[in-house]
Amino acid sequence: MPPDEIALGFDDAFRLAGRLVDEGRLSREVLPSLQMIDEVFSEMSQVTDVDRWTREVLATDAGWGRARQLAREVLTAEGEEMSPLPRIRIVR
Repeated sequence: MPPDEIALGFDDAFRLAGRLVDEGRLSREVLPSLQMIDEVFSEMSQVTDVDRWTREVLATDAGWGRARQLAREVLTAEGEEMSPLPRIRIVR
């Protein structure tokens, strides 16, 4: 998945966060961290450096690092295991 699609996917999901809290599927305590992730992506979008949106910088860019750190905090707060995600292979 291209990095810009990660940010766009987060944006779509973030818009549902309030509803998920209301339904009891997400704790209210994680909303500030989700808001900070949204702010990180918004700040990254303001910069005209297109290199931030390449796969190569996902592991080295400070913005992506901050988004990952905040996402880990959300997952931990929600009781998710911190095991690495499985490798996904797309076959066409």
